Amino acid sequence: MKLGSLTRHLGVAALAWLLVAACGGSSGGGSASCSASAVKTATSASACGGLDALTAAAKAEGKLNVIALPRDWANYGAILDAFAAKYGITITSDNPDGSSQNEVDAVKQLSTTSRAPDVLDVGMAVALANTNLFAPYKVATWGDILDTQKESTGLWFQDYGGFMSIGYDSAKVPTITSIDDLKGAAFKGKVALNGNPKQANAALNGVMMASIANGGSLDDISKGVSFFKDLKKAGTFVPVQATTATVKNGTTPVVFDWDYLSAAHGKDVPTWKVFVPSSAILGGYYAQAINKNAPHPAAARLWEEYLYSDEGQNLWLKGLARPVRQAAMEKSGKIDKTAAAALPPVNGTPKFMSDAQATKAKDYLVANWDAAIA
Repeated sequence: MKLGSLTRHLGVAALAWLLVAACGGSSGGGSASCSASAVKTATSASACGGLDALTAAAKAEGKLNVIALPRDWANYGAILDAFAAKYGITITSDNPDGSSQNEVDAVKQLSTTSRAPDVLDVGMAVALANTNLFAPYKVATWGDILDTQKESTGLWFQDYGGFMSIGYDSAKVPTITSIDDLKGAAFKGKVALNGNPKQANAALNGVMMASIANGGSLDDISKGVSFFKDLKKAGTFVPVQATTATVKNGTTPVVFDWDYLSAAHGKDVPTWKVFVPSSAILGGYYAQAINKNAPHPAAARLWEEYLYSDEGQNLWLKGLARPVRQAAMEKSGKIDKTAAAALPPVNGTPKFMSDAQATKAKDYLVANWDAAIA
């Protein structure tokens, strides 16, 4: 977006300054000024004069940079549009099909420039390895997030999740009742992951699910690597990233992915089915984080407040993703009951990787994945 004339630019800057300066006395709790410096270090809305003050400051900035948010991922298209409409903030969405690692790479490469991402949506292994890039912040609904699903100071906090699954086009392959079915000749050249497991959280969890189903554990992803090595040797595994386009055109008719992402393919492929193996029910959540050098620090914080509001959480739910505040919202009666009832069924006891297990799994993949599928 090109800048206007110097006069116009100065006018906008002056207006922004007046709005920011005025927002210190807004309602919502807290007494700190909502100046540019205060916003950049604010660890909560109250530390910036309250939610109304934060909102005014964000509107004055007028922009928000997001990255790696496909519009068909967990209903993000509707979420982005709703936020922009509600606050009149222009959103720049870069590299929508990027991985969690691509997100932190962009933060490092773009540094303090105006093009840097303001906020991140990343898998836990990547979040834990890059906390030095994040700014601590606690949303107003912080108390509804379990302690095990957030960093104590707010460097990251989980947002939505689901269960790893195998989605498939039932018109192109036989019904899948176990992971071992994929070893059959009917699946040759048809199985894919959602990304590179060394970088993408969904792909990493796909390999972990395969490991659990083949005698591995949350502490041992090697059995999953061996499984995909065998599929690659047999010509079954296709080492390309599965996307909406590849599913729609039939390039990747079988995909390891989160159940809520896989279910969305049914819009384009009516014969698409989703299978969650009862022998390997693997759950996982993504996490939000704010870039400590966010070019639009107020908008970044307001974005998080919106995502963790009842409205934002229900929008994720409508995308078949399980929002982190779901239990609290069910108790308070704020949950969208229709959307909750549409969640894919899961039969069995789910497993969740700990922070240490996620990091260990990623380290193993970085060291062994390329050689396994060469």
